[in-house]
Amino acid sequence: MAQTLEALSRRTETLTSIRGIVHTMKTMSAINAVPYEHAARSIESYHQTVLSGLRAFVAKTGPISMPVVVQPEQILVVFGSDHGLCGNYNEVLAELARSESSKVDGRARVLCVGARMSDALSDQGLGPEVTFLPPASADGIGRLASDIVTRLDDIGAGDVHNRIAVNLAFTRRAGKGQHEPVVSPLLPLPLSLLSDPGRAGWQSRSLPDYTMPAMPLLAALLRNHIFASVFQASAEAMVTENAARLALMQQAEQAVDDRLEEVGGQFRRVRQDEITNELMDIIIGFGALKKKPSAL
Repeated sequence: MAQTLEALSRRTETLTSIRGIVHTMKTMSAINAVPYEHAARSIESYHQTVLSGLRAFVAKTGPISMPVVVQPEQILVVFGSDHGLCGNYNEVLAELARSESSKVDGRARVLCVGARMSDALSDQGLGPEVTFLPPASADGIGRLASDIVTRLDDIGAGDVHNRIAVNLAFTRRAGKGQHEPVVSPLLPLPLSLLSDPGRAGWQSRSLPDYTMPAMPLLAALLRNHIFASVFQASAEAMVTENAARLALMQQAEQAVDDRLEEVGGQFRRVRQDEITNELMDIIIGFGALKKKPSAL
């Protein structure tokens, strides 16, 4: 019985330590998600400002026609995680990336964010040509977005709008605390953005105007549109990654609590049995001494 009690005691200590680790991971996930949510809201507002600038530019200059490339090079940028403990977060997105890659003629070039995502893509037969480090904090999202935009510039030889077609694959928030993997087209730019000022253009009675040269202004607006889109995808990915890890840690914490309660019950039963046996030994011993004839 003593060894059984000792084993149950060690198991309880181990489970308590695991629960502490799980609780810490859950707390960190909840805390880390907040600045990424703020970053996602901020970049969305900034992106709307850039889009308003593009609409103003089109309203001022008229529809802009971009050269049509018959077979642009296909690029797929996949935003995943660099750490585990987030369930099948990367695997689900990797399956979507494989499905998206199979739609294009030839094989798309894959850029990946996160080592775990790289492994999941490799399992799907999509070996990424480069793997970026995900941001360690919300301040690092800008660094990551700049690195990706620079890489796209290199692939497109400085003419990303006419040479390559880019899709962003990431996990975004859905309703009721859920999240879903999506593929968002980035390049080529939609015609409605540059050629339809009447339906989706400048919504104001004031006439837009600008003072700097038209082509440098357009190039700056387009680059900021691409940067904001990549930034937003990265921020959404970080928010949903931490949300997935938080949900998994909540389930793990509940499972550990259930196991602790079960082991605690076993410990109490074994301890009670041991106490009962010791009491019985004392009673039997006392009875034997009482029945023993006195020495004359």
